[in-house]
Amino acid sequence: MNANAVQELDATITRLGVVLSPDGSPGEVEGVLNPASARTRDGGLILYPRLVGAGNVSRVGIARGSERGDDVHFERAGFALEPSAAFEKRPAGGGGMGCEDPRVTFIPALDRYVMAYTAFGPDGPRIAVALSHDGLKWERLGLADFSAPGLPSGDDKDGVFFPEPVRSPAGVLSIAFYHRPMLRLSTANGRAAIPTILDLPPENRESTRIAYVSLAPILADIRNLLRVSESALVLAPDGPWGKIKTGGGTPPVRIDEGWFSLYHGVDAVDVNGKYQMVYSAGIVVHDIDQPHRVIYRSQTPILAPEGADELHGIVSNVVFPTAIDRRADRSFDFYYGMADAKIGRARCELAPAYAAAGENAA
Repeated sequence: MNANAVQELDATITRLGVVLSPDGSPGEVEGVLNPASARTRDGGLILYPRLVGAGNVSRVGIARGSERGDDVHFERAGFALEPSAAFEKRPAGGGGMGCEDPRVTFIPALDRYVMAYTAFGPDGPRIAVALSHDGLKWERLGLADFSAPGLPSGDDKDGVFFPEPVRSPAGVLSIAFYHRPMLRLSTANGRAAIPTILDLPPENRESTRIAYVSLAPILADIRNLLRVSESALVLAPDGPWGKIKTGGGTPPVRIDEGWFSLYHGVDAVDVNGKYQMVYSAGIVVHDIDQPHRVIYRSQTPILAPEGADELHGIVSNVVFPTAIDRRADRSFDFYYGMADAKIGRARCELAPAYAAAGENAA
């Protein structure tokens, strides 16, 4: 935290129920989860669910929202991405493949919708980027390039773009995105690796980072959006919860205090001598100009698994926020994976900003 840290950020969370679940088709037999969302240029609401078929093959769907007051109903409308690029495909029986866990951000400086997603291909999970002018037709840009000296490389997930240019730690005006480099030991051994992970210093566990791509080269050639130049650790699993790992969740949105986002943290609970992973959600706020400066972070989860849909599923004990839709100045709907099987909707309402409240009182 920095000198401008926010001391309190009161949030009220209301669950609004399941909005999408598997339709019984082979392409959704292993879950409908972890969506992106966006508003089209004419204001329509779009959800981009991850659809998982047999063999853990993932596609990114398109679902159009119909709104009536506070009620939202989604109808499937095809696919944004299906695994076709070499970096998204693996042999059958290889443990899965495809396009996973999309997040979509409209970036006015680029006049494009930008999707970050996990491409699960021959080299393992990598962050990939796709672009759209209308939020409906998508073109792949490719894999994020972390080959510059000093950058983390290898397995990586949870790519989520910021909507506006920001300053990197080096002071360069940049397009930024969350990412989470992965530990090979957790990929290979899963729950068996938990004691080893907990023995590591928190900063060496899987942590949320922000990657930076210089804006000027992107404006000259959009392909340069893939060329990462800096990466900064911003959320190590060093708090009172989320001790196994943290990861990016929803795209950040502007509030009075800074960049507001919901992220996920993972804990391991001992149940009858065996570890059980629990995914919860919290709030992070970043400095508006230099987002590597975290000015607020939840000391307790704002959403933890409860009820049958979050406690039992393809992967039990999971709430996983990935999409956010502003309803009013400090009121947001967010969409989240429920036990890797269904998609839930909840509302987050923030109390008035303390500084603004004080100024008004004066």
